[in-house]
Amino acid sequence: MEKEIVLVSGISGAGKSSVSNILEDLGYLCIDQLPSKLLKDLIDLIESDDSIRYNKVAITISIIDLDNYFKILDNLRIRAKLILLDADEEVIINRYKFTRRFHPLLITNRANTLEEAYALEKSILDTFAEKFEVIDTSKLGIYELKRAIEDLLVVDSRYRFTLSFMSFGYKNGVPQDADIVIDTRFLDNPFYIADLKDKNGNDKEVYDFVINKKDTQLFLEKLKDYLDYVFASYVKQGKRHLTIAIGCTGGQHRSVSVTNYLYEYYKDRYACLLSHRELYV
Repeated sequence: MEKEIVLVSGISGAGKSSVSNILEDLGYLCIDQLPSKLLKDLIDLIESDDSIRYNKVAITISIIDLDNYFKILDNLRIRAKLILLDADEEVIINRYKFTRRFHPLLITNRANTLEEAYALEKSILDTFAEKFEVIDTSKLGIYELKRAIEDLLVVDSRYRFTLSFMSFGYKNGVPQDADIVIDTRFLDNPFYIADLKDKNGNDKEVYDFVINKKDTQLFLEKLKDYLDYVFASYVKQGKRHLTIAIGCTGGQHRSVSVTNYLYEYYKDRYACLLSHRELYV
């Protein structure tokens, strides 16, 4: 797998920390404010390490240090994506007043006022804005910012939202981490069929018995309509993951069959995980 490096920079107060959190949720190893002098050592580590830990790395850096970063990267012939953040001066000043944090350029005595600090960083940003796409965060909420980052990095839409489909038995309790619980105990139970009693929903005979019933087919059509609507709504809200727990009495036959069906139905549209809590084989 090709290693991916993302640099996050821009006006101080424009949202680098928020973008770092978003990237972390997308599977990036995030490193905050790495000095440019340490970049070569990090690149060497990324290139030499065979584990997946360094496949996706994001580094937040001061815009003051951005030119140094690109000079080093050019010499190393390493390609990196740049996320450049901007915001209106009034917005930045209000954010600093609200959080009561000190601007880094004031701490290092490179500027005497917030206005001077903003003007200095803005002049640097403008030189890079001609080469890179800039995200203006002045009016963006966290969900809009997340969507902008995903679009900029061309994140596969399936991996913006993950589903965990889990079967369980009510006799052992409802999973505590379930977001949606589906009860299948009203369906015909293969447990009472001699040839099926000792099998489970992973076996074709049990799966076909459960899924091919007329009542099950009607139930699944209504359930898919509900889940389609719910999943799409959560995606719009920016939710990252849902756990859908499907239960029957023992967690062996009906719930396993329906869980397998839903997993197969949704796996090409979303990143899906499959588990059967009561099966130990």
